[in-house]
Amino acid sequence: MRKTFRNYWVPFCLTAGAVLTTGSSFAQQVTIPVETQHNALVLQTDAEKNLKMVYFGAKLGNTKEYESIQKMYNQSDDSGILNSAYTPSGSANLAEPAITVTHADGNKSLSLAYVSHVVTKVDDDISLLTVTLKDPAYDFEVKLFYKTYFKEDVTEQWSVIKHGEKGIVTLNKFASANLNLKGAGFWLKQYHGNWALEMQPEEAKLTHGIKTIDSKLGTRANLYEPSMFMVSMDKPATEDEGKVLLGALEWSGNFKIDLELDVANNLRVIAGINNAASEYHLKPGEEFTTPALVYTYSDQGKGDASRKLQNWARKYKIVDGEGTRLTLLNNWEATGFDFNEAKLAELLKDTKKLGVDMFLLDDGWFGNKYPRNDDHAGLGDWQENKQKLPNGISSLVKEAQANGVKFGIWIEPEMVNPKSELYTKHPDWVIKQPNRPEKYFRNQLELDLANPKVQDFVFGVVDDLFTKNPDLAYIKWDCNAVIYNAYSAYLKKDQSHLYIDYVRGLYKVLERVRAKYPKVPLMLCSGGGGRVDYGALKYFTEFWPSDNTDPLERIFIQWEYSYFYPAITSSNHVTDWGKQPLKFRTEVAMMGKLGFDIVISKLSADDQAYLHEALKNYNSLKDVIWHGNQYRLQSPWDNDAASIMYVSEAKSTGVVFNYLVNNRYGTGTHVPVRLKGLDPNKKYQVKEINLYPGAKSSLENNLTLTGDFLMTVGVNPHVNSNRTSVVLQIDEVK
Repeated sequence: MRKTFRNYWVPFCLTAGAVLTTGSSFAQQVTIPVETQHNALVLQTDAEKNLKMVYFGAKLGNTKEYESIQKMYNQSDDSGILNSAYTPSGSANLAEPAITVTHADGNKSLSLAYVSHVVTKVDDDISLLTVTLKDPAYDFEVKLFYKTYFKEDVTEQWSVIKHGEKGIVTLNKFASANLNLKGAGFWLKQYHGNWALEMQPEEAKLTHGIKTIDSKLGTRANLYEPSMFMVSMDKPATEDEGKVLLGALEWSGNFKIDLELDVANNLRVIAGINNAASEYHLKPGEEFTTPALVYTYSDQGKGDASRKLQNWARKYKIVDGEGTRLTLLNNWEATGFDFNEAKLAELLKDTKKLGVDMFLLDDGWFGNKYPRNDDHAGLGDWQENKQKLPNGISSLVKEAQANGVKFGIWIEPEMVNPKSELYTKHPDWVIKQPNRPEKYFRNQLELDLANPKVQDFVFGVVDDLFTKNPDLAYIKWDCNAVIYNAYSAYLKKDQSHLYIDYVRGLYKVLERVRAKYPKVPLMLCSGGGGRVDYGALKYFTEFWPSDNTDPLERIFIQWEYSYFYPAITSSNHVTDWGKQPLKFRTEVAMMGKLGFDIVISKLSADDQAYLHEALKNYNSLKDVIWHGNQYRLQSPWDNDAASIMYVSEAKSTGVVFNYLVNNRYGTGTHVPVRLKGLDPNKKYQVKEINLYPGAKSSLENNLTLTGDFLMTVGVNPHVNSNRTSVVLQIDEVK
């Protein structure tokens, strides 16, 4: 007679390299706490082997008490709302499903029963939980993966789907994660936007029913609705108080995030690839792996949650996240498409004169039969334009080296202009409907990255540049169009695979690029912030938040991006956009990876003197900005002046950026701004830096105060209409 145990508790905590396995034959109820340093997600089976998510929040001191959580809720399963860890459709569930399938025999029902789970301890920080679920009636399996980063309080969650049925199974919906939250109410902060209007926030209480955030753009998927979100529990979280979940889907294509508040006031968050026009036909034995949803939780407000996500990204996700970055001068605002070797030679001299690391050549350097003199022609023909660059890219790389700087270049290799040799030679490589008029976005179309030959071509664009120019130091990778008239000549009858296979093809190309050129800096650009996600950022060192470089607008855009992405990933350029002075524009750009897109020779002597001093200060503080902890002190949305602070891990150095964002009469900082993140027992010297030539600071000399004073009382940067931007440096007094 087999012995079973009614309650079976499994801790998610093992020594490095250890593996723990359990099977359903051992237990009637299994409880699996998925714990990080401060948080816990708890999975539990019921008597019918349904796997539920019964808890999400701060972890308990006594882990065995997780078994009792479900008993505290008076909810009957008769409602068909099961708090499933991965909700199937067509059987006993009545809630929004995480997965919907059509079996090989045409049946659309699905039931997923717990079979087993395995916990692998990767190292002292990372653990991987794998839970296996199977349909008792069909040879159909789903594995749920929970990869936890203990110190950072971050989890990546995804699923792998496969079957052994006799024929094709159609995946109609296939989420990455299915979270169940409990609370006295839920508030969603989401984002919307457009070109030059990225990351516009909206926050509202969720009401019963389903709220959906999604994209159907194919590429540049975050253009209208980014795939990042926050959910506050019990009450709206503030910067420093409240319970909040931050989530972001690691996928660079169509996405869908469903938030369903059910009749029992539970909130389900179901996130993954958008299944619209994307049914996927799965062969027997083939695995379908969904992208990860990365999320973190804090009961100490949005600021704490964002710092956890930033720390995780620097350490584990972005390329060289704990390393350095290149400052640069770009030619786009100075020349547009209109340049030649002589003009570029002058800009290369300006690069050296300015004191930055690199010159970046933007759009317009390629195409001969169809020269790239505007955005109507040339995309796809990646040979140097002989009229503009008779001596080629290699001569510019050498010229840069002669000036003591590096050289980088812009490409948009996923795209093609109809007016190009590539389009003429390979029309079957282009995404377009064969029987409909072509519709263009920025006068261009996408190449079909579902096609391996196209993948080879796109990789070849990058590889040829580096092969011919081994000292090339940087690539700006753009993606300006969305997909209209979706059709792949390569996929033939599997047209519903296009949106998914395009992104997979892009990742295959980027994997090849990184395998051969692992450390070369790459900027992720998409007409601004149209493609900002951790699915792509694992291959890039930085991203371009917006083509809108008006510094006043950038304060708001960068503020919101910073909840999900660290400063080291944010490429910020000083340009002639906006009405603010050069000092204001430069200091906004300093809150990340600094670049310039201005004509240095046209600047006044005072402007040039200011820039040299600002770059000197930036170089001494960039490690704190890039790798330190960020604290938002005063929101631009709610105050006349915005204040943002970065503090070193050792709490020995900090920098505070302050900006006037309301130009009405008499506005500014009239009371001290309370700092954050310092050691209350240390003494700090506070001084104003980046003073414009001839200006004097309003702060007293050698101002020395304790961290306790600075965080409790604060310091007034005296931002006003005469001092629209003020930067304060905070240094520990030994």
